[in-house]
Amino acid sequence: MAKLKTILAAGILALSVSQALAQSPEPNIKALVTPAVLEDLRKLIDSEIVQISINAQNQQHQKLAQSAIDALDAQWRAEREKDDKPLIAATLSNPLSVYLARLQGRSLGLYAEIFVMDQNGLNVGQSSVTSDFWQGDEDKFQKTFNVSGDAVFIDAPEWDDESKIWRGQVSFTVTQGADKKSIGAVTVELNLTELERRAAVGI
Repeated sequence: MAKLKTILAAGILALSVSQALAQSPEPNIKALVTPAVLEDLRKLIDSEIVQISINAQNQQHQKLAQSAIDALDAQWRAEREKDDKPLIAATLSNPLSVYLARLQGRSLGLYAEIFVMDQNGLNVGQSSVTSDFWQGDEDKFQKTFNVSGDAVFIDAPEWDDESKIWRGQVSFTVTQGADKKSIGAVTVELNLTELERRAAVGI
């Protein structure tokens, strides 16, 4: 009898763990990303280090030919599989990437990833290694920088089966000066599961 109770208890525990790790219902990202949440994100990005870094890369690259952009993107992708990573190392160690990594760390799990792009859609700084270096062919850039200085693009949520959380990307144009000149764009990937939890308790 004792053995049977132990087996039943183990089965109940396993079921509880399985249920806890099961995919939760997809959150309403547009309801979660309130004007207040967007304002907080803009305040973090509206900083001197972000603007200086973007302007420096814009000045360095100007308007690159597509062939040059493709070459940089190909180099980045190739370096992800190699021990020698000059482009990745230079990007991840620059002051903007350090700043973004600190923002991610201080968010206590709310920001899963942050990366800033220049006028070409190339990464300027990032909190972690992205899969590619060029974002210019994606909605996160085309529906922000290519639209207007106040454009915002909220992408559909995605389930992260490894971390058992919902993630969602919020992108917007980065501007500078009183005339709100568009200089680049930024993507912040939110831990929507954590954002939903905070919203439920009024944080």
